[in-house]
Amino acid sequence: MAEETKYRVLARKYRPQVFKDLIGQDALVRTISNAIAQNKLAQAYILTGIRGVGKTSSARIIARAFNCVGPDGNGGMTPNPCGVCKHCKDIANDCHIDVIEMDAASNTGVDNIREIIEGARYNPLSARYKIYIIDEVHMLSKSAFNALLKILEEPPERVKFIFATTEIRKVPVTILSRCQRFDLKRIDSAMLATYFKEVATKENVTFEDSALALIAKAADGSVRDGLSLLDQAIAHGNGHISEEQVRQMIGLADKTTLFELYELLMKGDMPAVLQTVQTQYNLGTDPLTLLTDLMDLTHWLTQIKITPNVLKNDILSENEKNAGKKLSENLSISTLSRTWQMLLKGFSEVKFSESPIKALEMLLIRIAYASDLPSPIELVQQIKNGEINIPLAQKKTKELAIPQQTLSVEKQEDNRPHPKEQAQTQNAPAPKTLQEIVDLAQNKGQRLLAFNLSTYVHPIEVSFGKLHFSAPSDMPKAILQELRNFLLAETKIEWDIALSEQQGGQTLKEQRNEKQQQIKNKLSETPLVSAVLKTFPGAKVETFRMLEKNNTDATELSDETIEINEQIDE
Repeated sequence: MAEETKYRVLARKYRPQVFKDLIGQDALVRTISNAIAQNKLAQAYILTGIRGVGKTSSARIIARAFNCVGPDGNGGMTPNPCGVCKHCKDIANDCHIDVIEMDAASNTGVDNIREIIEGARYNPLSARYKIYIIDEVHMLSKSAFNALLKILEEPPERVKFIFATTEIRKVPVTILSRCQRFDLKRIDSAMLATYFKEVATKENVTFEDSALALIAKAADGSVRDGLSLLDQAIAHGNGHISEEQVRQMIGLADKTTLFELYELLMKGDMPAVLQTVQTQYNLGTDPLTLLTDLMDLTHWLTQIKITPNVLKNDILSENEKNAGKKLSENLSISTLSRTWQMLLKGFSEVKFSESPIKALEMLLIRIAYASDLPSPIELVQQIKNGEINIPLAQKKTKELAIPQQTLSVEKQEDNRPHPKEQAQTQNAPAPKTLQEIVDLAQNKGQRLLAFNLSTYVHPIEVSFGKLHFSAPSDMPKAILQELRNFLLAETKIEWDIALSEQQGGQTLKEQRNEKQQQIKNKLSETPLVSAVLKTFPGAKVETFRMLEKNNTDATELSDETIEINEQIDE
């Protein structure tokens, strides 16, 4: 009876054996090849990257390149190991006596590293170099790293170390500084799809290009993950890989359905949206995967708006290009940005929810009802054009004006003192008020002193040469002496400065905050801002900025800004 042929999974069958088999790691290949050609080898290398990108495979190829002796046994180091000499074969079969592999995930202790240190004292038995390959090196304990550091500081002549890790940040900097580092890149989807075509052809499997493109996308830059999915797709399709089969296998929504769902979402047609989502869920589509697809589509549509050349990608079908172009033309950048932010914020809700499908539906309901809201710019324009009616009571609201200034609402917090609350000029008169003292300190570059005076000083009695005040217990005690020295130097007189237990007035900071709140309240009552607040329930005036009349921005905004008819001291 003939022995049954043992099947090897694609990830092992097509594991790279030489540098030319590595996909997308040109920097590593070029550097190692040049080092071999110039005979300038580093003592230790560390390879980092996501899972399945080729770290351990690269380490083995480097070991073969360093120890290959050629088919005749007389060759030297080479970037193209022969694959037929004893060293190449033994390393490939993981049985070379001088190439030792260790998994740090299960050998984390200092005793394991001591074994390496002890073995490194002896020359290789048969190879050119004794090579230690330590996978997932970040899993070593602190004491193990300390022990490893010693041998990396004074390495034996004929010993090389190759480390691999997915968590480079967990490796101590003292170890990293003694290694030549290579960051193995994620492999882009187009390159992976091309590689999978080659593999499928060698396996005598028929396929649809769109199916392999889906597998490449799902691999997320990992060759090994992609080959595992390809293996599964071959078994699932019984020798033929179709797009529909791959979608069912991975749990992806059909692209046509995805475009239709997005269009319904942007139209706010929630009954149709919920029905489509439920249908896809019943077909086996994972809610989180569907959400990820919607995020990818939002990102892609935004790219089309900014760089139409993305539609020239050969991987895309004509239907996808036409649907993407049509959708992008009907959506603004602000709508796409808002949708992206809501999808992104809802991702964790869906991921960690006990009922992901319900969380997804509630997220889509929020997006649908937000999709028909105008952006702030569109809203202001609609109000200006009279498309949104402002109630008569609001139109009769008393207009407020600030001489020489206009106000514009800005979503940006700024608690710094207003420029005109800073110093007046170097020729300012002797200070008679707390504000004048603060201005003088600002003008002389004493900003910390000015800040402390504005924050902590509750004035009781202030005049030229005299400052009595109360202060909270957390006021820095050094302020008193600093203030005395500063005022003596600037005004040439000794000031009467006293800290009293009597209750003082508001600090300058409290006065400023109260004044700003009054302005916010008045702004909220004006027709334009009131209409904006009503259109966006829950919105409020957060901050504002004062603009000078001669400021270009102020001139441009003069027709839209709200003028206030009351004098507001600064």
